[in-house]
Amino acid sequence: MLRPMLGEAWKAISANRLRTFLTMLGMVIGVGAVVLMLAIGQGAQAAIKTQIDSMGSHLFIVLAGSQNSGGVRFGGGNATTLTVDDANAIRQLPGITASAPVIPGSQQVIYEANNWNSQIAGTHPDYFVARDWQAAQGALFDESDLQSGRRVAVIGRTVAQNLFGENDPVGKTVRIRQSPFTIIGVLVSKGQSLDGRDQDDSVFVPYTTFQRTLASSRFRGAVRIMLVQAESDAVMPEAEHAITELLRDRHRIAAGAEDDFFVNNLTALANSAAEMAKTMALLLGAIASVSLLVGGIGIMNIMLVSVTERTREIGIRMAIGARQRDILLQFMLEALTLSLTGGLIGVVLGMGGAKLIQVLWHAPVIFTVSAVVVAFAVSAVTGVFFGFYPAWKASRLDPIEALRYQ
Repeated sequence: MLRPMLGEAWKAISANRLRTFLTMLGMVIGVGAVVLMLAIGQGAQAAIKTQIDSMGSHLFIVLAGSQNSGGVRFGGGNATTLTVDDANAIRQLPGITASAPVIPGSQQVIYEANNWNSQIAGTHPDYFVARDWQAAQGALFDESDLQSGRRVAVIGRTVAQNLFGENDPVGKTVRIRQSPFTIIGVLVSKGQSLDGRDQDDSVFVPYTTFQRTLASSRFRGAVRIMLVQAESDAVMPEAEHAITELLRDRHRIAAGAEDDFFVNNLTALANSAAEMAKTMALLLGAIASVSLLVGGIGIMNIMLVSVTERTREIGIRMAIGARQRDILLQFMLEALTLSLTGGLIGVVLGMGGAKLIQVLWHAPVIFTVSAVVVAFAVSAVTGVFFGFYPAWKASRLDPIEALRYQ
């Protein structure tokens, strides 16, 4: 019974091909927009998650305080209020797994005839623990390198490519500020950070070596940044309070006085960025869903027109024995055929559009089976929902009045 009805439904909607095409176009655009927006939104979420994961987990950044000069207050990290001893003391706190002082700078790195300006940082081996950053080649420096002040360096992938090309950098000697440094390792690539900075364009040396050979006289004994890792998200509030209280006590800050440092919870910032990406993906999907609504209204409109045009046909069907539910099912199948055909075309075009965006603009896009199934299912539900009233109206026609209709 259903197969003949499907054949009748297809025959009916094929009778006026231009009208059918224009009606399906709304569903094509709606479903295609949903698939495209979800692919872009999920791609953006995945890209942000990758960047967040590359930062490490359960992290705090402790910045030195701001400096006042001539009534002008500079940003955090400009004062000389933090020391290596502060980082060592934080490392002993309960719930803390790593604490690394970081002394940042920028220097020209020279290897034979090649040179590259990169971010140079003097730090502790705990830095690589906190960032969950391993060596792709060679090894990382350790406590013995730190204590002896060896002139060794670990470089990022970008630095390695610009100075050494395809050659192995491990064991080679570069010059930084006229001082020779031996490359002992190349880090695994991490890509861009959330602020767009290339994390692989970095050189890391023991902070003892940095303070002795690379630091300016003003920051030679000071630390501008400390990277601290807690055991888990659960202990972060207590850890943040403990870090603040420890530094206030060590810096002899009186009760009620302003801190000479800043403690930033990177995990909270990263979670906020992830939530924003999720909200944006949902917003894009909601905007695209408006097109589905317009497509559904188009289907209802054309089905109402079809009922009016085929009133006499409906009367003849009823006169020869068609029941109300047969008429209802017939028009529902026509609406469903329109929406599913438009939905199928929309899914194909949406996926094609997302791939085109990925190729032309290198934007991250992700297709999931669930998103495609949901978009296709929504098109079917839209067809049923907006097709029901015209079908119900057709099934309720009086056969005698329908036969008299001209």
